Order: sequence, then C-alpha cells, then structure tokens
Amino acid sequence: MTATQVIQSEWTKIRSVASTRWTLSLAAVVTVGLGTLVSALSKDEVGDVAARQQRDFDPTQLSFAGMTLGQLAMIVFGVLAVSHEYSTGMIRTSLAAVPRRGAFLAGKVAVATGLALAVGLATGFAAFFLGQAALGPLRTDLGAPGVLRAVVGGGLYMALIAMFAMGVAAMLRSPMLSLGILTPFFFLVSTVLADVSATRAVGRFLPDQAGSRIMQVVPPLDDVPYGPWGGLGIMALWVTAALAGGYALLRRRDA
Repeated sequence: MTATQVIQSEWTKIRSVASTRWTLSLAAVVTVGLGTLVSALSKDEVGDVAARQQRDFDPTQLSFAGMTLGQLAMIVFGVLAVSHEYSTGMIRTSLAAVPRRGAFLAGKVAVATGLALAVGLATGFAAFFLGQAALGPLRTDLGAPGVLRAVVGGGLYMALIAMFAMGVAAMLRSPMLSLGILTPFFFLVSTVLADVSATRAVGRFLPDQAGSRIMQVVPPLDDVPYGPWGGLGIMALWVTAALAGGYALLRRRDA
C-alpha cells in the first residue's frame, strides 16, 4: 500500500468505530460545558476577593477548567484508535495488508491526531468564548497578550494527550490495560507528585503538568524553570518517547 492508501484505510476504520466518535464528542462537550459552568460560578466570587488576588486571576485559564475531565475522553479516544484492532483480532488482517509496520502505525497516528487536533482546536475556541461570556465584566478578549497562544495551545494539548495515549496503547496492545495505567497516572500519580513538596520538582516535568502551562496567561507564582512553550515542548518529548516505544515493540513482536 502507498502512504495515501494507508491513510485512507485508517480513516475508514476510525470512522466506522462508533466509540471513537462518541469519545471525541464527549471530550468537546465536557471541556466546554464544565469550563462555562465554572466561569459562571466564579464571576461573583472573584469580585469579592482582595485586589491582590484579583491581579492573579486568569480568566483564560478558567475557561479551560473542564480540560481535566475532557482530557480523559481524549485519552480514551487515543487508546481506542490504536488498540481497537487488537481487541477485535483485526490487527492480523491489517498487518498483512500493510506489512511495513512503521507505515501502519504512522498512518493510524496521523489520522487519529488530525481528528484530535481538529476537535481540540474547535473545543479550545468554544470553551474560551463561552467561558468569557459567562465571566461578564471579568472577561478578557482574544487580542489580549498571550490569550490566542493559550487558546490554540489548549487544542495542541488535547492532541498531544491523545498521541501520548496512542503510544502507550501501541506498547500495551490492550485497551483495558492501557486505560488502567493512563487513568490513575494522569488523575492520581501526576497530581500527587505535583502537589507534594518533596516530589514537586519531579511532578512539574510530567506531560500533563508541563503541557498545561500553555493554557496559562497570568504567570503563576512558582519557580518552574520553563515557560508555556517550554512546557509544551516537554510534553512533546513524552509523546515522542511513547510513540517510539510503541513502534519499537510493534516491530519486534507478532500481532
């Protein structure tokens, strides 16, 4: 198969799986809905706090309050995009049709990443505009310094989360095992390591902790040694390592 044929084949496969459509839709709805709700509830609270705390208020980041749950749906999408064929047994047929395993994995990742990026960017802009509308007089606008970067960065973050999940799924091959590792990693281990003072120096370099910096406009009062793009770069390194591991194992073992 040519590269174009591989991509067309992967597009057909991913489009035919209902669960992938539902997870992408859920990622968008949860991120936008929860971000808007939190923004609306925060409008009155922020007006009552001290002026110093108001200076630390980041209306853009508040619009992405739903990202924590939205990224879970994106993780599920990334895992299913790669491991669905293993659970159904179709992987043998796919590898027989595309014996070049690098091309097979690249085509699958390219199609899924394109979908994740499109949904992520649309979600980022929708979450921002609806969240700012809910904030009323506390809102910011897309032309303010750092805001457009944060909104676009939110879409990039969601795509990178999906890619990281794809790499892990390519290594583990099992949807349940992949989700069983990724879910506690992002929602328990990463949070604990980032919040506990003894492990904070390690936790800040985990993919979600580093990558989420791209969505911040008001610099936090901490000693993190990288900026928004540096954090996204660290996340990209994690994604590269995960995909490289998936490719290495895919080459060495049978389907």
